[in-house]
Amino acid sequence: MEIIHETILEININRLKSNFSYLKGKLKAKTKIIAVMKAYAYGHGDIILAKKLEEIGVHALWVADFEEGSRLRESGIQIPIIIANPGTKSTRKIIDNKLDVVIYNFKLLQLYGELNKEICIHIKFNTGMNRYGFNPEEIKLLTKTLLRYPKLKLQSICSHLAATDNPKKDEFTNKQCLVFDTICTTFFQELGYEVDRHILNTNGVLRFSKNECEMVRLGIGLYGVANDNHLEQISTLKSIVSQVRKIRQGDQIGYDATFVASTDMQIGIIPFGYADGLNRKLSIKNGVVIINNTHCPIIGKISMDSCIVDLSNTAAKAGDEVIIFGKENTVLAIAKKLDTIPYEIFSTLNRRIKRVYAC
Repeated sequence: MEIIHETILEININRLKSNFSYLKGKLKAKTKIIAVMKAYAYGHGDIILAKKLEEIGVHALWVADFEEGSRLRESGIQIPIIIANPGTKSTRKIIDNKLDVVIYNFKLLQLYGELNKEICIHIKFNTGMNRYGFNPEEIKLLTKTLLRYPKLKLQSICSHLAATDNPKKDEFTNKQCLVFDTICTTFFQELGYEVDRHILNTNGVLRFSKNECEMVRLGIGLYGVANDNHLEQISTLKSIVSQVRKIRQGDQIGYDATFVASTDMQIGIIPFGYADGLNRKLSIKNGVVIINNTHCPIIGKISMDSCIVDLSNTAAKAGDEVIIFGKENTVLAIAKKLDTIPYEIFSTLNRRIKRVYAC
């Protein structure tokens, strides 16, 4: 296939499958996997990855809103698609596309119940993160209300762990799991029957396996980012050197002239900037790209559609490949440098970047 885009996000499907197999191997044989596909599959492109995950045995997909869910359903996805935040104005699309919804307050429960349509729902509980979810003390009223709407088909109950990747917060995570266990017991007693439960995410599977329920939600681990060497980052962000320029000692570079050359040097212009998802904090030698196996520092302020790099240590020329992140300059390493998380880096990648899928 001819590549006509200068900047591409190359996604390795075999690594996706490998990550899935590795994480599945950590689970009991009957545990169902929900793949988290929010934010355009964490920036990787949702439809192709969703179809691959459906092929290899994912039980359901988890997305943010009805637009993400409708897009996947209309692409031909057959497995359940769960809408984490269904909202109050999207009921027609949700019904038409047979989407599952997460119910986390009484307003949503009443809204979807009074539609008098068969809708698959998942009840979310707050176990300490204090974001979405019913509180434990609301269980009696919740079950009483739920039983008034027999056309709502309860599929699972769930909660969200806040800090599974932070060992300093393990006591809090264990407390959340304990609260969830208590909620499940009380809720099922009040309801009169049981359904599947899920609370573990990727790091929960890796670090808190004793709390495994009938289902788990896997997100960042499928994309190969977690503190486990068996997982491989599935994506490589590539661009090219679009221009090489020689500058002299004292020349200034970029907006605000923040970089001044201390010696004669060669620089390269890369057609990738902050509008594409390159964080401006990587300006002025905080960030690097890889050209000809050489780490080349970003110099000057990152522009909207481009950045400038120091080519002093490589004989680069226009057209040479540039690795912005990949197996070496990993997203995890970049996130640590920026004091952020890989999710932010992936999800801010502009859709104008061409996604290319390879085995």
